[in-house]
Amino acid sequence: MKNKKSIAELELELAELKNKYSTVNISPLAPENGFPILPQIQGIRFAAAAANVKYSERNDVMLIECAAGSSIAGLFTKSSTRSASVLDCQNKLKIGINDKGAAILVNSGNSNAFTGSYGEESVQKICLAVSNEMKIPFNSVFTASTGVIGEKLPHEKIISKVKELNSKLDEYSAESAARAIMTTDTFPKGACSSFSINNSIVNISGFAKGSGMIAPDMATMLVYIMTDIAIEKNILQNILAKLNEKTFNSITVDSDTSTSDSLMLIATGQSGNKIIIDENSAEALKFTEELHAVMLNLAKQVVRDGEGATKFLEIEVNGAVSEKSAKIVALAIANSPLIKTAIAGEDPNWGRVVMGVGKSGEPADRDKISIWFGDILVAHHGWGASSYSENLGQNYMKNQELKITVDLGVGDGSAKVWTCDLTHQYISINADYRS
Repeated sequence: MKNKKSIAELELELAELKNKYSTVNISPLAPENGFPILPQIQGIRFAAAAANVKYSERNDVMLIECAAGSSIAGLFTKSSTRSASVLDCQNKLKIGINDKGAAILVNSGNSNAFTGSYGEESVQKICLAVSNEMKIPFNSVFTASTGVIGEKLPHEKIISKVKELNSKLDEYSAESAARAIMTTDTFPKGACSSFSINNSIVNISGFAKGSGMIAPDMATMLVYIMTDIAIEKNILQNILAKLNEKTFNSITVDSDTSTSDSLMLIATGQSGNKIIIDENSAEALKFTEELHAVMLNLAKQVVRDGEGATKFLEIEVNGAVSEKSAKIVALAIANSPLIKTAIAGEDPNWGRVVMGVGKSGEPADRDKISIWFGDILVAHHGWGASSYSENLGQNYMKNQELKITVDLGVGDGSAKVWTCDLTHQYISINADYRS
């Protein structure tokens, strides 16, 4: 283990990072305090390096080392054109890893998707290089790639950095790792929690990337969450899957689902708590609550960094026949270009919300539907509310943080989703993405 860095050294590194990325136009919805100071997770170390896969003069590859005995859970895109890395990770987690340690290597700038057998070969060569350098089993090495689809991954550039990455591993470089996996992101996304379970302090740290091609199932996201809790692997997987539906599978930027979505949760078991073997125990429920908060924080940050976003929007649907139905309606509203452009233009066009409900195809009683903008009742039982005025709506739409609530009047089902507006900048970013 290398010597710990001094506070002065850490502050210098942070200043250098901020200076390097100072030319980026950070989203107006970004957290005011920037990337948080994440608690160290015993058994986890990070490193980042510049492989020049696509981007020059910036780190574009990162490595996470997971201590022996770690449990790993994962969820991935269901896209029928998912990448070679996603398929490899899914296969390895299905087989199960041993207890001799694991590693996760991620590159930005190239998604290694739709690259056929060449892409599969790239994954195998990278995993072999990491396995040999770190002296861990081949099947315990996971990779992910994010960036342009359909271009061959220059894996030799990444492999040439494996030795450097391994030599730089430390507990303090989470932000560097988070920045290395950014593509059109304007800021790195981090979240954490520290809490007590039976007198043992448990920590959760996580970071994510994602900005465009964001829609449930999951999104063009890479998310890595680390915790030192001791917990049985199957329970870890179950909790992750359950929470994913109300966090990363409840956000949308542009309704497009990526080929490369990966969400991985690593539990090193080094917090000192008695291992959790019951998903319904008080200890498991406490962990679930804290993990949910971290995941939702990261998911909302992805929306806040939506390409060209200037407004953050929560949509809540109540009174549906079921929770599933409520979510379908909420996503129909959230994914409507007409609604998203109205939000961008600060136009309180509630008729478009009515349209979104109708196009969803889900049960709704036209003459019982009610709509709110924030606390303002806009429509009541199938008609414009007598108390509503256009000025109220226009003034509300000037806010950066908005909420639309809809009651369908047919049941008790409810759901929330989060999205952003659709601006000219979104078009500019994606029209020039490959240039």
